[in-house]
Amino acid sequence: MTTFDRREESFEKKYAHDEEPRFRAGARRNKRLAAWANEKLGKPASEADAYFKQVMAADLTEPGDEDVVRKIAADFTAAGVQQSEHQIRRTMDELMAQATAEIQKSG
Repeated sequence: MTTFDRREESFEKKYAHDEEPRFRAGARRNKRLAAWANEKLGKPASEADAYFKQVMAADLTEPGDEDVVRKIAADFTAAGVQQSEHQIRRTMDELMAQATAEIQKSG
């Protein structure tokens, strides 16, 4: 193995190590976001897990958060819930900050 190969492998390992907490924080944020949206939609808390699965499926549609915002905004519109995309994004940011802090705190 050349020095370049070892260096490349080291960068790949660091990237994977750095991405894992971001992924966990994103999943945690989406779970809380789904619970928040589920409540705004007037659905019972027992349906929050099913809605979370729908949000996670939407999150896999494309990179970034736009797919999640579109999903929740469309659900709000269909249910007649008055909530702007800006408000959805603000809630997402707040929940992501909380989730990131919790992940960092837990080590």
